[in-house]
Amino acid sequence: MPTTASAHDKILIVDFGSQVTQLIARRVREEGVYSEIVPFQKAETAFKEMKPKAVILSGGPESVHEEGSPRAPQLIFDSGVPVLGICYGQMTMAAQLGGEVEGGHHREFGRADVEVKAKSELFDSTWSTGETASPKCRRVLSLPAFQRMHRSR
Repeated sequence: MPTTASAHDKILIVDFGSQVTQLIARRVREEGVYSEIVPFQKAETAFKEMKPKAVILSGGPESVHEEGSPRAPQLIFDSGVPVLGICYGQMTMAAQLGGEVEGGHHREFGRADVEVKAKSELFDSTWSTGETASPKCRRVLSLPAFQRMHRSR
């Protein structure tokens, strides 16, 4: 008989050191979806064992421009499962898949306006415009083969 965790859809959350990774997991679980957090160093093994329906790449303090900065396992991108990158997770995903990421000249954290640009189930039960907390130190300049779903300023 399958365990409770194996009988449900699962989300793997790859932790790059964000202060809000636990909050991300909590929000996923509040929607009735099982999730597990693993450090980026163990993500490939966890992905193979867990076989998640989707992956969330968390934020973190690093810059993709720093030598030796953490990366997501290529296996995750090659698998075809949906991947949501948040903050550093978005930056490393863009950089790893051929996009261009601009490094910041100074690190700053503040509010950013968010606007949903395309219809998606991901945003069906949320607002079309809103405000979020956001680091201002880096941004994706060009997307690799992705459809832009939202924009923050």
